[in-house]
Amino acid sequence: MIKARVTVTLKNGVLDPQGKAIEGALGSLGFDGVGHVRQGKVFDIELESADKAKAETDLKAMCEKLLANTVIENYSISLD
Repeated sequence: MIKARVTVTLKNGVLDPQGKAIEGALGSLGFDGVGHVRQGKVFDIELESADKAKAETDLKAMCEKLLANTVIENYSISLD
């Protein structure tokens, strides 16, 4: 069993209205000095494969086909 974490974030230059809303809300809650918040997604995935190379290949395909919109998002994969 392989455990993986996929992190998806917006590419630099892509507007992030949720990040801006979070940034504003944190300021309203009294957290001063918080600037430039970017929002993203995290996926924790367990794969039955024991082959790390195949798992990484499969995870990249999952990202390209479903988990990330690669036009506006970047993704990173980490394996345990």
